[in-house]
Amino acid sequence: MKLKPLADRIVIRREAAESKSFGGIILPEAAQKKPQRGTIVAVGPGKLNKKTGLPMPMTLKEGDSVLFTSWAGDEVKTGKQPDGKPGELLIMHEEDVLAVVG
Repeated sequence: MKLKPLADRIVIRREAAESKSFGGIILPEAAQKKPQRGTIVAVGPGKLNKKTGLPMPMTLKEGDSVLFTSWAGDEVKTGKQPDGKPGELLIMHEEDVLAVVG
């Protein structure tokens, strides 16, 4: 499934959850926190400027590694990935991203 975000939305693939605690204890899936870090896989054209009717440029681009809030975005399941794991993507507004990591 290919997603093309609209307006100022972006599509993010979350990083894998940590399966071990800092002390070396292996965590079951239910106890693992969802990471608040991911990589942008698609970017929309930008929000429309009400005066000109043209999209305003986005500050983020595909491939950026970003941090976002834990409640940001809507999850979309995309089927299995080549590595056998279920594909989960997040669709969120550009303003929900807190920082670019790099």
